[in-house]
Amino acid sequence: MEPIWIVSILVGLILLILITGGIQKPFKLLGSGIVRFLIGALLLFFANIIGAQFGLHVPINLITTAVAGLLGVCGVGALVVINLWIM
Repeated sequence: MEPIWIVSILVGLILLILITGGIQKPFKLLGSGIVRFLIGALLLFFANIIGAQFGLHVPINLITTAVAGLLGVCGVGALVVINLWIM
C-alpha cells in the first residue's frame, strides 16, 4: 500500500472521529451489542434446560443468539415455535 493511501485513511478516520463527537459512541454500541448477545445466549441456555424435559433443543449459535438477544423472550419463543413446527 502506498503511503498516500495510509495518510488519507488516517486523516479520514480523524475527521470522522471529530465529526461524530468522539470514539465513545461506537464503543458504547459495541458494548451494548455484546451484552445483548450474552443475554440471548443465556436465554437460549435456560430454554434448553427447561425444554430438555419436553424433548426440545434449540441450538446456540450466532444466528439464534442474535435473534434471542435482539428480540428477548419473544425471540426465544419464536425460535422454539420454529424448531417445533419447521424442523
